[in-house]
This record gives sequence, structure tokens and C-alpha cells, in this order.
Amino acid sequence: MHPRRIVCAVAGAAALTALVGCGGGPPGRPAARPTTEDGMLVEHIHTADPSGHVWNGRLYVYPSHDVDTGVPADRLGSQYDMRDYHVLSMAQVGGEVVDHGVALTLADIPWADKQLWAPDAARKGDRYYLFFPAKDRDGIFRIGVATSADPAGPFVAEPEPIAGSQSIDPAVFTDQDGTTYLYLGGILGGQLQRWRNGEYVGTDTYPADDEPALGPRVARLTDDLLGLAEPVREVVVLDEAGRPLRQGDPRRFFEGSWVHRHAGRYYLMYSTGESRQLAWATGDSPYGPFTYGGTVLEPVDGWTTQGSIVEFGGDWYLLYHDASRSGVDHLRDVRIAPLEYTEDGGIRTVRR
Repeated sequence: MHPRRIVCAVAGAAALTALVGCGGGPPGRPAARPTTEDGMLVEHIHTADPSGHVWNGRLYVYPSHDVDTGVPADRLGSQYDMRDYHVLSMAQVGGEVVDHGVALTLADIPWADKQLWAPDAARKGDRYYLFFPAKDRDGIFRIGVATSADPAGPFVAEPEPIAGSQSIDPAVFTDQDGTTYLYLGGILGGQLQRWRNGEYVGTDTYPADDEPALGPRVARLTDDLLGLAEPVREVVVLDEAGRPLRQGDPRRFFEGSWVHRHAGRYYLMYSTGESRQLAWATGDSPYGPFTYGGTVLEPVDGWTTQGSIVEFGGDWYLLYHDASRSGVDHLRDVRIAPLEYTEDGGIRTVRR
């Protein structure tokens, strides 16, 4: 396979235009090119659930890797039968996007049985950490961690999942004081509704529509980033009146937490699930509570979306996915778009 080089350039402040170039990527590091003009990063594989981090002057994107293994679709997402992770990177938005190849496979995770869903990554010193969910052999989603000396991997998984972890969608946030937090959780197929009392039960129990909604979970990580330094606690999302969002509210949390800091405030982004939006909320602490602020991204092609917000080269970007290329919900593609804040600290809705 000959590496292919691609250029994705911002067109104004609202869209990204893909410009095809030619040439080779780093030895053994195949590059891939998008075919659309709206920010798709790669086309040779399907990718989703992107987490973005800037290390060593490059934007690294840690997505899930969608494949069709023939598993029938159901309401719990069994068709999302992902089996490995790839890492993508770029030196600039408007430069080549490099696929660094397989970073971790299901076969390399001693405790995992199936479904490598949305990952995230962290750095401490000269080590890189890949956090990922997978179902164990009892069919319960746990969060694992793998390490590498290279942000692109390959990563070596710890022999057991993180003790005290649960559900899906790990997201890692390191605050300015160096403290690192792990956010997690997703309802329905992500099983968060089975952990309401801190222990896993084999049946689904949801709050009533007029009761406070289930929220994501958060815990501080240990100094080595391999474990939880405290039990997980629930993150509360409030409405404009300071009341917890209700389970029946279409703005409530469903999955895909992402936390970043901007202008002294903490921002929580999450997917609303059935209403198919990315929402944002703000707070004064990494633990919350967070007050709902609005919509980051309107519904896209596909059942729902998930993503991350990252500052790179002095500008802010939203990474997300949709299924417009394949027309199949479980075969998605990561895209990137400029992100803007309002003067009062809000996030302008990204228009597609």
C-alpha cells in the first residue's frame, strides 16, 4: 500500500475544504485522504467517537474503528462490534492526516470479550495512556487502560479493567493543577442504568420522566493514571433555573462526556441520545454541577453523534462523526469543524 497525503483546509469560519495533494507519509505510517468538502479526516476506514489531544505540536485523534462484522442490529448496539483502535494525527488543520495503523486490538486485552467502543487518551511525563471500554466475559462494560511511549501506540493493556469503573465512554481531563479526572457513562447499551446504586444489576432501571436524569460519572485518577483515587460520583446537569434536568427532558445526558476548560470555566459536552444533539453546559468545578447552555451540534446523519473540543494552533475545533458517507448508522466517519465562543462564554452552534 502506498501512503496517500491529504490536505484539509478551513474555508472561512464555518466549513473545511478538502484539497488533495500527493506524496508519502512517514515510513510505515499510511496516510489517508477524505473525499468530501466538510472536514472528513479519512476514507479508507470508518471512524467514530473522536477524542482530540495536542501533543508534541500535533493534533492526535483517538477514534473508535467501525466495522461491519455481520452482527444483527438491536437497541443495545450489538452491531457496533469494534475490534481494534487506530490513531490519526496531523501537524496542522489543512495538512496531511496520517493513520498510524492499529494501536490496540481486542486480542491484546486479557480481560475483554468484545465491543471496543469510544476511547480517550492522556499523557503524563513521557507516557501515553489509552482509556477504552469493552465488555468483559460476563457481558458487563468496564473501562480499561493501556500504555505506550508513543502517542500513536502501539499500546499495551493492563491485565485487568480499572477497579471501580463502569459503563462506557471514558473521557480524561487534566486540570491546570495537574489533577486528572476520568468521566464515564452511557445509558441504554452503555449500561449506566444498571449501576444506579453503585453495583451492577442485570436489569434496566431508569428514573421516571419527571425525576432527575441519570448523569455521567466522574472520579479523580491516581497519580500513575492506572486507577481511581476515589469512588465515582454522579455529575449533575442543571437547567436554567438551577434544577436537575429531568429524565424526560430531551436535553438530558445520554452518553459521550467531554470536559475542557476555557476562559476560567469548565465546559461539559455530551450527546443527548434520542434527540441527537451535542449539548454543552458550564460549571465552576470538574465535579460539577454544570448548567445547561445550549447546542454544540445539531443532528447529523446517523442515529447520534459524539465528539470532543480541542484548541490547536490558536483556534478551537469540534471533532465529531456522522454516517452520511455510508448511510449506515454503525459505519461512521470522523469530521472536524471550527468552533467559536460567544462574548459571554457560550458556544456557537456548529452548522453543517
